[in-house]
Amino acid sequence: MTGPTTRPGYRSFGALVTDVRDGRVGPDPAQQQVSVGFVTRQGARHVTRGRGYRNHVLSLRVGAAVGSCAVEPDELPDDVAYACVGRSVAELLTHPALPVRVAALDAYLLTVRPHLDAADTVLTVPAGTSLAKSTARAAAVVDLLPCTPGQTVLVVGVVNSLLDQLRRRGLRYLPCDHAGGRTEWDEACLPDAQALLGAADAILASGMTLGNGSFAPLLAHAATTGTPLVMFAQTGSGVLPWFVGSGVTAVSAEPYPFFWLDGGPTPLYQYRAAP
Repeated sequence: MTGPTTRPGYRSFGALVTDVRDGRVGPDPAQQQVSVGFVTRQGARHVTRGRGYRNHVLSLRVGAAVGSCAVEPDELPDDVAYACVGRSVAELLTHPALPVRVAALDAYLLTVRPHLDAADTVLTVPAGTSLAKSTARAAAVVDLLPCTPGQTVLVVGVVNSLLDQLRRRGLRYLPCDHAGGRTEWDEACLPDAQALLGAADAILASGMTLGNGSFAPLLAHAATTGTPLVMFAQTGSGVLPWFVGSGVTAVSAEPYPFFWLDGGPTPLYQYRAAP
């Protein structure tokens, strides 16, 4: 399934938030209320894989849309989610915790521009085991990279299935992760992505960069140098498409519930910058 290609092309998260708060993007955010707030805590280790991982995700519901922002384990107490319920999007866009601001903005923008109306392509991750679904999702994400064998991809937010797909395609990679750790192939996850930007032919980054404040330098580098920047977004799936064409090359958007929560078929929404 294919859809529209027109993009608003924001150049900063702050500019998008300002326009939302000023009512230039959609309905008055002071009139849009969070009805449900919850936290998903997940642990996974795919069969045959040697390493596992954990995900903690803050989610807020506005109308029919659920906006999400992943956080580091135990970064936010569950009470933060409960305290958001009944508050307006406008209020939450000034919240002291960046993940709350991201989740609220994500929910709001998904009500303004649902993926089914806006995405260029809608794909389905087929039903299957956690590993099968992770592999299928990773293949769809890596397909968005305009790279050829031998080129180097800076991966910000390490997902082993994505690294596996890069390896299968003859691409080199620099694995970076805010939390450190090691990859499935016992490679160190480097902590400082900014220091490696000049060594990359392309950047593949998690939507979590929105929630930890590391998205801005990636966007600025891509916009300045023309380096392809592809985002895989569970965090901010409704936010990141608003940057396509102004530094972001493509987005694989995956709103809640994510592929790892359901063994059945789940959707992926793809956005691409115009040639």
